[in-house]
Amino acid sequence: MAEIIQKDGIWVFDGDALRLTPGRDRNVGVLRRALGELVVPLGALAGISFEQGRRQGRLRLRLRDGADPLLHATGGRLAEPHDPYRLTVESDRYGVAEYFTDEVRDALLLAQVPGTPVSGYLLPGPPLPLSVSAGDGTASFDGERVRLEWNWKTEDVKAAAGPRTLALADILGVEWLPSAGLENGHLRFRMTGAPARERAKYDPNAVELWGFKRDPLMALVAAAVQARLPHPSAADVPELSRAPEAAEADHDALLRRLRELGELHREGVLTDEEFTMAKQAVLKRM
Repeated sequence: MAEIIQKDGIWVFDGDALRLTPGRDRNVGVLRRALGELVVPLGALAGISFEQGRRQGRLRLRLRDGADPLLHATGGRLAEPHDPYRLTVESDRYGVAEYFTDEVRDALLLAQVPGTPVSGYLLPGPPLPLSVSAGDGTASFDGERVRLEWNWKTEDVKAAAGPRTLALADILGVEWLPSAGLENGHLRFRMTGAPARERAKYDPNAVELWGFKRDPLMALVAAAVQARLPHPSAADVPELSRAPEAAEADHDALLRRLRELGELHREGVLTDEEFTMAKQAVLKRM
């Protein structure tokens, strides 16, 4: 068994799975605190890396594409304090971090775990029921229905229709987007027969986010819903039968995914081979 204990959290590897427990340090984000302990099976991993810095280093897990509904719903947009798959390592524990990295890598080699995408989620997503208040509303999910309720900050045109109840069977997709600069974020649900609206402040199927502390918690709702939707690898919906606005939204999401893969490749997180394989998978879906 390998273990590393830091203020940022505790990671334990028993040969079959990794247990990731967030620490109590003030730099640990609200999303990691809310998630609590995560158990990541070895088969969900694509790799592990350790980067040294002058004062601090960083352990980072890479999961196989499609293994975690949280990563799929957030599209790689989680900031470091909220990312459960990163651990800040103090310089006096670099040796422990290197040993931990070697143990996980050796186990991946022995188990011959491929780095290819998976066809079903290997992590369950956040537990239910779930309710989060942030931005201009509250989003609740019980496993069958999403309920959106508005607050006094909601735009009048959206609040006038009252609370919304969205059946899981009618949800085509879900997206969480953090605010960036002057651009607000959102938690948006793509619904059967409902045209996508450009701005979340006017969209009755979206919660607008303004960059406040609780915004990342809306990613929990996105992940919980995503875990109960058809896996992204499923190809049982013919492209020609889909609504034009849904196809356009998918196309935009795939373009963003290409940009994210390019950034990961430039940062050295993805090898040339991994980048080429992932890029080809995205292009095939386009």
